[in-house]
Amino acid sequence: MPKAYVFTRYGGPETEALVEQDRLSPGPGQILVAVRAAGVNPVDWKQRTGYRRVGGPARELPAVFGNEVAGIVEEVGPDVTGFTTGDAVFGNPATGGYAEYAVLPVALTAHKPAALSFTDAATLPVAAATAYDGIRQLDLPSGATVLITGAGGGVGVAATQIARALGLRVIGVASDGKKDFVESLGAVHVPSAPFGPDLAERVRAAAPDGVDAVFDLVGGEVLEAAATLLADRTKLITGADRETATRLGGGAVERARTAAVLDEVAKLAVDGTLRPFVTRTFPLDRAGEALRAVEDGHARGKIVIEVSA
Repeated sequence: MPKAYVFTRYGGPETEALVEQDRLSPGPGQILVAVRAAGVNPVDWKQRTGYRRVGGPARELPAVFGNEVAGIVEEVGPDVTGFTTGDAVFGNPATGGYAEYAVLPVALTAHKPAALSFTDAATLPVAAATAYDGIRQLDLPSGATVLITGAGGGVGVAATQIARALGLRVIGVASDGKKDFVESLGAVHVPSAPFGPDLAERVRAAAPDGVDAVFDLVGGEVLEAAATLLADRTKLITGADRETATRLGGGAVERARTAAVLDEVAKLAVDGTLRPFVTRTFPLDRAGEALRAVEDGHARGKIVIEVSA
């Protein structure tokens, strides 16, 4: 029977297990995909603790981890056009992605370019697409300065690259250990620790002319400090702490969640504008280790679970 990595109840790592599950079947507007790679994101472990997107449905437990995959179409559901068995695809699964098989809605699925590996394609539907949506939402002119907190993580790395390609100056907040990495992306590094008001002073030193926007990927104290740098709080967006951003006069990243965005980020990856920066891979039977590597907050770039054919 196919295997999947699940959480059986809300809580910590003790709720996780590798299990066997019945083979899935796609419904109308869906496809069944044999997973070849699944991206690992902070939202994965947050969902295990009970988090869910605003307006999103409650998870039925046990629930399979994972929100982005790449693989091969195994079966096509009713009323599906544009996809056929054997197609290489990537997208957002409806049934979780840390698994040998996943069901994907065609509205959130795109064809994988031949030049893009399954591993790299699996990094795009959450991290890269969030970065793309956020930078477009900020709508800054070339030459403007954007502050990106959490610049060394999956979304931050993608956002920094997209921003630089648009001619923006990037101030990247990240740990000291990620300084060289963040600077290699073309950003000016600002150390994230210690948190609090001193962070704003460090940013002011790095950007004496000020910042035009903040793309937050950390939340909490870091977001609070970053907000003090903006005169126009409409240019404050977050992918980590909607409640705090809203209280401060900003808002959340407005996700498009369309196949068209997936096509766009895939083009950026193929032409070299956006490098996925997969720094570690794990097999499915070590999915827990992959999740810990992201949950401890020190992951650099993207971590991917690779699933054997």
